[in-house]
Amino acid sequence: MTNLKEKHQSALDAAIKALHERKFFTLYPENPSPEIYGETADKEGRDKYKTYLNNNFAELLQENPEKWVGQEDSPYTQEKLGVKYPYFSTETLISRAENAFHQWRKVSPTDRAAVLVESLERLKSRFFDIAYATMHTTGQAYMMSFQASGPHAADRALEALAAGFEEQTRFPNQTEWEKPMGKYNLKLNKIWVAVPKGISLVIGCSTFPTWNTVPGMYASLVTGNPVIIKPHPKAVLPIAIVIAEVQKVLQENGFDPNICQLAVDAEDHLITKELAENPKVKLIDYTGGTTFGNYVESLPGKTVFTEKAGVNSIILDSMTDLDKVAQNLAFSVTLYSGQMCTAPQNFFIPETGVMVNGENVPYETVAQKLAEAVTGLVNNPKAGPHVLGAIQNVATSDRVKDMAAMKGKSVLDSCQIQNPMFHEARTCSPVIYEVNAEDKEVYSKELFGPIVLLIKTKNTDESIALAKEMAMEHGAISCGAYTTDAAVKEKIMDEMSLAGTPVSFNLTGGIYVNQNAGFSDFHVTGGNPAGNASFTNPEFVIKRFTWVGFREPIVG
Repeated sequence: MTNLKEKHQSALDAAIKALHERKFFTLYPENPSPEIYGETADKEGRDKYKTYLNNNFAELLQENPEKWVGQEDSPYTQEKLGVKYPYFSTETLISRAENAFHQWRKVSPTDRAAVLVESLERLKSRFFDIAYATMHTTGQAYMMSFQASGPHAADRALEALAAGFEEQTRFPNQTEWEKPMGKYNLKLNKIWVAVPKGISLVIGCSTFPTWNTVPGMYASLVTGNPVIIKPHPKAVLPIAIVIAEVQKVLQENGFDPNICQLAVDAEDHLITKELAENPKVKLIDYTGGTTFGNYVESLPGKTVFTEKAGVNSIILDSMTDLDKVAQNLAFSVTLYSGQMCTAPQNFFIPETGVMVNGENVPYETVAQKLAEAVTGLVNNPKAGPHVLGAIQNVATSDRVKDMAAMKGKSVLDSCQIQNPMFHEARTCSPVIYEVNAEDKEVYSKELFGPIVLLIKTKNTDESIALAKEMAMEHGAISCGAYTTDAAVKEKIMDEMSLAGTPVSFNLTGGIYVNQNAGFSDFHVTGGNPAGNASFTNPEFVIKRFTWVGFREPIVG
């Protein structure tokens, strides 16, 4: 352990420094290209991924499974992956976690952090097989799969464990306390212990199986809690590889690998609710839909961290270059076919149009520019298929088709885009519909997938009011705004801050409203119905343990 502490102390120190500065920082870069992880790493990862297909995933150090199960299929080939994972009953998972807890909780925060950073260092050699696993379970395009599930996820995990380590070492664990009493001093020896809450359950989602999972996973682990990771049954392989690496590092350093366990559903037996409702589970991290998220939040006796659905808005007021704005927004709605929790949906545009360099541009022109930008991107054979990726769930494709019956006017219809590498890929391009501001029943819910609503408002003030209302009542994870008016910008900042929603202003070029940077951006605020937690503020880690003090008089 001493060697691991020395090996990773500088990385941990740099991560903590980055948390305070909020500047750009990465321990796991993506640039200048994926080849920085080795010229042959991509081919080796692809070959490794192929070995998983139609086989048992045997890397996990979880013994004596009851059976082997798997339900994944590829959105690109629409064929079953055939990967099988060890299945365990809820009772077995809980029992093993409980036994592991009493070993892991007694390990110092410094030693836990060192082991966990080592696990992330090991993951560097797995970024590419994780990328292909992500690609063929989620439908993300190759580059997004590599970035989001590899370097970006590792940085988010490091961010969470660094925050957890800092909070556990913020105060001294021992001191001699002395109070003057006149003729004598009262002396006490005081000791404080950061006591973990207990078994942690992390419930993953189907679209970002590692990026959304590892923050809660590593936050619980670094604070001394054993973790059971329950991924979405259609996206298990990426996080299974992560768990396998964590288990190997734990075992190599003398710890029970059941400190970190994979839990999977059988096709005829879903276990998420069984795990969530078990009284021995004290912590739950959840990413997914609002209905199940509300259920998780309602469970008594649990400390819960959720990221649910949001209704994300774009407010268009004024700008200097409408074409650049349209191109930026077209990329935002097309990226991974709108299957990101930060993807924009509701575009609030004044019926009188927007101001571009001091001149009024009619609403109809703005709508046309947006439609043309989306069409140009998706029909670009070198860009469109690789930005769109594939649709993870057939229900998302059906939702896009069902929009034809929606109250409103079609501005741009969807079409299937041929992927040159995967002819059977499940794809559809973004649809754009125009609705009136009074038709709130249409746009006051998340329409997950490549769906854009253009909402005609009386003016920018109404646009701001509606964006705020949607966020406060239905949740929002992101918001974009375009204005050259300082007073309007200040009003948007003030109103949306009250709705607990971060705003990206005037984005053009290579940065998009969808993106969040580890160590700098707080992903979800916990300030509206889109979720009650944030990656990674102090509350995300300090609620996973309690401070307990012990006092004793000093004699002599």
